[in-house]
Amino acid sequence: MYNTNLTAEKIKDYTIMLCDALYMNLKDYQIRAHKRSIENDINMDYHQQKIDEIKNKGVDVEYYYVEGKKYLKVIMRDTGGSKSVHAFVNKTTGEVYKPSSWKAPAKHVRYNLTNQEQREWLYENADWSGGYLYL
Repeated sequence: MYNTNLTAEKIKDYTIMLCDALYMNLKDYQIRAHKRSIENDINMDYHQQKIDEIKNKGVDVEYYYVEGKKYLKVIMRDTGGSKSVHAFVNKTTGEVYKPSSWKAPAKHVRYNLTNQEQREWLYENADWSGGYLYL
């Protein structure tokens, strides 16, 4: 028998893992940007200090989800309090959508978190800026 509660909990877990993957992608992106500056001899001490801070304290952005009636809304929030919708995840099917607005997803499904192959690809390739969500 199909247990919808179990699937819904799994989808929430997978969405948390997506949030973690997005955070790590942003962290790696920022470190690479500072390393490029060091390689180009641009304010090397400052950039090394920033790399050390990122490695020790992380980045000043948070990814989390808010549960709605039909979707889990993945949100990116910075330290200034600015928020943007990163993606929508259907709570019952695991389908991942690019946002169309703050309140609604775009029409076409991009990925499905219940599909192991797609989920693993997503965790490896999801980028903090959402480029992977474009068709």
